[in-house]
Amino acid sequence: MKIVQISDTHFSPSKPYFNGNWEPVRRWIEAVKPDLVVHTGDLTIDGADKEDDIVFSMALLDELDVPVLIVPGNHDVGHMPGSHQPINDERLARWRRLAGPDRFAKDVGEWRLIGINSLLVGSGHAEEAMQLDWLAEQLETRDGRRVAMFAHKPLFVDDPSEGDTGYWGATPAERRHLIDLLAAHDVALYASGHLHWTWQGRLNDTKLVWAPPTSFILDKMEREMPGERLVGGVVHHLGDEVTSEVFAVEGTTAYILDDVIEEVYPRAATAIPVEAAQ
Repeated sequence: MKIVQISDTHFSPSKPYFNGNWEPVRRWIEAVKPDLVVHTGDLTIDGADKEDDIVFSMALLDELDVPVLIVPGNHDVGHMPGSHQPINDERLARWRRLAGPDRFAKDVGEWRLIGINSLLVGSGHAEEAMQLDWLAEQLETRDGRRVAMFAHKPLFVDDPSEGDTGYWGATPAERRHLIDLLAAHDVALYASGHLHWTWQGRLNDTKLVWAPPTSFILDKMEREMPGERLVGGVVHHLGDEVTSEVFAVEGTTAYILDDVIEEVYPRAATAIPVEAAQ
């Protein structure tokens, strides 16, 4: 099975800074001819508060001639408690009404594909526990299938035993629980986005992949992270072996958020730490 993963497209009808990368990405997907596409969140610039961003962005995905599965990112449904856009019932309802479910489980041959809403992880929202129960059920009932998981946020940035990285990864206790589930249920791949860096590694028997964004990279406004900066996508091949190849998509522009943050995310540029602009 061939899966294209794209992430962090940051589309918007009113702030079209990164929309121009969609046409070359769409052409690249058509040339790759995947069995399906998985979008790992931050579909929009501000779908967390603007309905038009979600409607516009979903219309672009509808241009693809292959099935698409998607999970939301923080700019789609909100983020941590105490942030200026915390995940809440209103934002979840808007996403589900306009984009569909915020998690998925799909069986394809010998594989079960699972997507989770990683913004619920560590959120304290009432649906956090419900999603964990749902995830455990999906893993326990896989009937021998191997598992590939997709989420917006990675499990960790530098080390699986690191402390709380706040904006970037899962909180330590919740991370440990997810890692234990991965190890217990033959999860072969955990693929995410969010960081605007691309990297591949392993955690025990699970392959870890950070997909690159299709929108922008960061220059000096955030610390160096593992991997490299590029704009593109990933092709995953799921078979007896799991392979993942990262592509810098020809024709895309590697926009630098530092240059336009005051226009794209003015609140992040002036009112909160710069790392929250991601």
